[in-house]
Amino acid sequence: MTAPSPVPVEALHRPCTLRGLEFETTADLAGLPDTPGILGQARAREAVEFAVGLRTPGYNLYVLGAHGQGRTTLVREVLAARAPGEAAPADWCYVNNFAQPHRPKALRLPRGKGQEFRRDVEEVAEELRAAIPALFESDEYRNRAEQLEAEITDQQQETFVSLGREAAAQGVALIHTPAGFSLAPAQDDEVMRPDVFTKLPEPERRRIEDLLKSWEERLQKAIRHAQQLQKEKRNRIKDLDREMCMAAVGSSIDELREAWQLPRVLEFLGELQADVLEHLDEFRRADGQPNPFGMRQDTSFFLRYGVNVVVGEDGAADGAPVVTEDHPTHQNLLGRMEYVARFGTLVTDYGQLKPGALHRANGGYLVVDARRLLEQPYAWDGLKRALRTREIRTESLGQQYGLINTVALEPEPIPLDVKVVLVGERLLYYMLLAYDPEFGELFRVAADFEDEVERTPEYEELYAHLVATLARREGGLPLRRDAVARVVEQAARWSGDARRLSTQLEDLAHLLRESDHVARADAAPAVAAEHVQAAIDANSRRSGRIRERVHEAIQRGDLLVDTSGGAVGQVNGLSVSFSGDQAFAFPTRITANTRMGEGEVVDIQREVDLSGPIHSKGVLILSSLLATRYSPERPPSMSASLVFEQVYGEVDGDSASVAELCTLLSSLGRFPLSQELAVTGAVDQHGRVLPIGAVNEKIEGFFEVCAARGLTGGQGVLIPEANVKHLMLRQDVVEAVAAGRFRVYAVRTVDEALTLLSGIEAGESDEEGYFPAGTANARVAERLTELSLKRMAYMQAAIQVAQKSRKKAKAAAPEPTPPPPTPPTPPTPEPTPPPTPEPDPGT
Repeated sequence: MTAPSPVPVEALHRPCTLRGLEFETTADLAGLPDTPGILGQARAREAVEFAVGLRTPGYNLYVLGAHGQGRTTLVREVLAARAPGEAAPADWCYVNNFAQPHRPKALRLPRGKGQEFRRDVEEVAEELRAAIPALFESDEYRNRAEQLEAEITDQQQETFVSLGREAAAQGVALIHTPAGFSLAPAQDDEVMRPDVFTKLPEPERRRIEDLLKSWEERLQKAIRHAQQLQKEKRNRIKDLDREMCMAAVGSSIDELREAWQLPRVLEFLGELQADVLEHLDEFRRADGQPNPFGMRQDTSFFLRYGVNVVVGEDGAADGAPVVTEDHPTHQNLLGRMEYVARFGTLVTDYGQLKPGALHRANGGYLVVDARRLLEQPYAWDGLKRALRTREIRTESLGQQYGLINTVALEPEPIPLDVKVVLVGERLLYYMLLAYDPEFGELFRVAADFEDEVERTPEYEELYAHLVATLARREGGLPLRRDAVARVVEQAARWSGDARRLSTQLEDLAHLLRESDHVARADAAPAVAAEHVQAAIDANSRRSGRIRERVHEAIQRGDLLVDTSGGAVGQVNGLSVSFSGDQAFAFPTRITANTRMGEGEVVDIQREVDLSGPIHSKGVLILSSLLATRYSPERPPSMSASLVFEQVYGEVDGDSASVAELCTLLSSLGRFPLSQELAVTGAVDQHGRVLPIGAVNEKIEGFFEVCAARGLTGGQGVLIPEANVKHLMLRQDVVEAVAAGRFRVYAVRTVDEALTLLSGIEAGESDEEGYFPAGTANARVAERLTELSLKRMAYMQAAIQVAQKSRKKAKAAAPEPTPPPPTPPTPPTPEPTPPPTPEPDPGT
């Protein structure tokens, strides 16, 4: 097996030529007329158009993708094209429920009529506040009221005068005092004095007392009759008030009825008219005039005759509304109740109901950021309840959860017909889908944004148009042809694949702004490629503090990394870290030790809980490969330990599996590995090298360390062959490779990597599993055989030692003394039966 050749220079960087697109600067290019700002999202656009076109309940939309891909922009573009052609929603307003004031009524009005209806009702209320007091001040009303009062007063007086005459005829005086009427005995048409009454004989006193009692009952009946007359007077006055005001109130309300021929509105106007006639006393008071205590009249009573328009504005645009809620709290979504202080108490009414985003978007579309929605307490549950019941209920959270103890309203719910669009990350979508059973029923459509698009000549041209569009929108300088090509190449680096382009529009916009800033500082008429590169370098420099500290530690020898010579059981791996939004790589020493054992490969990182699951999986895979390839018939008689030297954080990922395996083989075969090379790549159980991520950053990270120490021409990086198509290396790396001062190798198998690292041919096994003599694999196999024989000899020696120890212990032990003989047991005599007595002769 021959060692692979270095990767050609042409494969290290795929330049952008923009062939077929003739322009000098982006000023010569037109923007994208169909999808401005959005590139390669046909699938997502199709999903958005399907969701907004289907008004069936439950087909709400979740737009998932990474931040900065233009998700909200695409949604707004689709909605802006569709919403103006749809029917405009109705206006909604809340009015007082005169029978149950805590349950305001919701009225639906035609589009744009809400404010007009409010003004009409308020004008009628103002007219009645002026007209009703005027009616009570009219001569006709005063004459009729005085006549009615005189009639009732005469009847009351006649009642008591008649009672007084009859009582006087029987010697009882009816006395009228400020406290009321009372009875007393009379004599000669005068009230009998108490001393005279006490001198009367006992029978006479009793007769007078009985007489007073009987007249007391008649007096009470007369008083009740007078009270009934007074009540009758009030009722007749009230009827007079209604009769006098009926025409004025009726004519004003009738005008509203003629203008608003809607069933619910007519019902409300009838209730309003009845309530006005029921509370005429509130209107007859002089509005705003001070009372005898110097206080002006409280006009809050007349707020009951207003209209609270929650949805509807004068001059509202036609079509369905499109609402974007940036702060989706529970109140901002479903509305809120406000409170006002009156006489030291917080009170509320229908006029304090404020609309939410669902009210404004009703009949149209609501766009909400998913993460912000889930961060707000009760907002997600409130939105789901509204979508599930298809109605908007404005509730007080404080009252609902017992946080405040004030009067709360129960407004009539408003029917809901809205299309909700959630914009969020993929993780949130899949978590909601897995853990919220209602989510899948309410949001049945998902628009998944592509992270990259194919880098074809057609897409490169579209990307150039996109750059021109964004530059023009930002009001920046035009970009020259070479600058656009450099931006396209940077988009390929963002995607991590030379054959694809990133769809991260936010990163693209940032790059264009920063490049424009550099060009303006240079007083250039247009942005050139060197300005774009300067902006990229400046961004890397701003976030490169940690990267520089790591490289400084390597150069100072604080982090031990060799870039020359060779070592047994040691290789340079490549680690990737992040500083802000920038990824960078640096070499890490990986070492291995092997010894006689039972086939266990110890991952020291995993033993101390510093290994992630993917890295642990990679170590188990290489352990399986090691045992299968070199000890297929018997357990390997070795133990090994692997470690990332001077790494004190968690290690995860399997991109170091090739390096770890080569290190183990080097330790087993006792052959050195070149320290001029660094290795990256995963491995499967058959020894094939698998692709990894961040290949460009890893090559550039090792290149920077080698360049700082001086390039020798033998330094380089081993990468999986499958990663060659991903290469978009920096220009300085490409130039060093072209000059022969640095190399990049692509390997397909572990054997190729081992050949490059060791300088010894790896060797392929024959049909019987034997490797050619002198090859690296043969050395490993011989070492394992040696360890196996040593282990067998050690085990045999241990068995022999154990046997000898048992024999010596047996020989050294004294002979056991036989136990003394047991004396014979004497026979037991048989018992003698008692003699049988002779029979008595006399018996």
